[in-house]
Amino acid sequence: MGMCLSSRVKAESPSHTGFNSRSVSTNDKDLRSSSGKDSSSSSLVPIPRTEGEILQSPNLKSFNLSDLKMATRNFRPDSVLGEGGFGSVFKGWIDENSFAAARPGTGIVIAVKRLNQESFQGHREWLAEVNYLGQFCHPNLVRLIGYCLEDEHRLLVYEFMPRGSLENHLFRRGSYFQPLSWSLRLKVALGAAKGLAFLHSAETKVIYRDFKTSNILLDSNYNAKLSDFGLAKDGPTGDKSHVSTRVMGTYGYAAPEYMATGHLTAKSDVYSFGVVLLEMLSGRRAIDKNRPTGEHNLVEWAKPYLNNKRKVFRVLDNRLEGQYSMDVAHKAASLALRCICMDPRFRPTMEEVVTELEQLQGSSKESERVGNNASNKSRPRRHSADDAGNRRKAPIAAYPRPSASPLFAK
Repeated sequence: MGMCLSSRVKAESPSHTGFNSRSVSTNDKDLRSSSGKDSSSSSLVPIPRTEGEILQSPNLKSFNLSDLKMATRNFRPDSVLGEGGFGSVFKGWIDENSFAAARPGTGIVIAVKRLNQESFQGHREWLAEVNYLGQFCHPNLVRLIGYCLEDEHRLLVYEFMPRGSLENHLFRRGSYFQPLSWSLRLKVALGAAKGLAFLHSAETKVIYRDFKTSNILLDSNYNAKLSDFGLAKDGPTGDKSHVSTRVMGTYGYAAPEYMATGHLTAKSDVYSFGVVLLEMLSGRRAIDKNRPTGEHNLVEWAKPYLNNKRKVFRVLDNRLEGQYSMDVAHKAASLALRCICMDPRFRPTMEEVVTELEQLQGSSKESERVGNNASNKSRPRRHSADDAGNRRKAPIAAYPRPSASPLFAK
């Protein structure tokens, strides 16, 4: 079918992307209630923007190449944070007020993505990234601080995300990457879902098109933020049901109808979200040729178990054992199943996904609280001989009631 899905491929020209408004923001309340707004507030139609207009965004700083060389210690190899189809990402430091290059360890930390001149992903994706992240402001989208465009050099400057990608936390082994707990996986899933729901909202109407674990970054508190908007696309407008494009993305995450027809809709992103949610529940990659025969494709292998309450445990990551109730786990698996439904009409919207994940998170916390209380009641209290003597000598009023202490001292 002429598809290139084994790796990232070049995006269409961003001359067909963007809005006439320079910034869009929302909050969780707006996200959940946007469907109830009047029609006039949801009639913004994307207006094509020229490259000059995109680069004139008041939200972004235009950096000099010399500044970014200083900020990253001349792009030293030991500053590399990661590699991708676009190029390398380097750690750097800038002054938080002037954004001038700062000494390592001072100012604020940044991540500088530098385009590989030999990469097949080039100026178009670079410009698409500037276009979208230069306009949008949302807690679940990574912040683009600025860019550099000098001769053949193209760079992007982002906020630094200290915990890296979700992909690393799910699939890498080592002392630094401990398995994410059940509660943290729900938190990350909810944050990523809010990011997609914002993009799909009536005010933005953007299809992300490359939703996967490596594009979900985590801050120090495990708040999820979407990154890498090189393949993002304006959604359909007016009475159009879809956008026709060349098929691009990452194999294993792309929706089947998009792969077959090139018809792109918001429900294409919902499918990709379902695959990622399944990866989070199972601890398995979407495509893993190292698995036994019949288990290479996660969606195909897991589908028969997801809606069966007695079999769903076969899919769940065994590193999560004892951290969830089967009722909550089954509901999460059922949500993933609906997201990866072959017929896009029966997939939920991302707003509906957000609502369900919020409910699951609440149920999970309640189950954890009840379980902890039951465990504490059944556990016999132990006291040392000194404690026993002190209790006999001191009056009851001398013992203050226990109070909750923060997990981390500030």
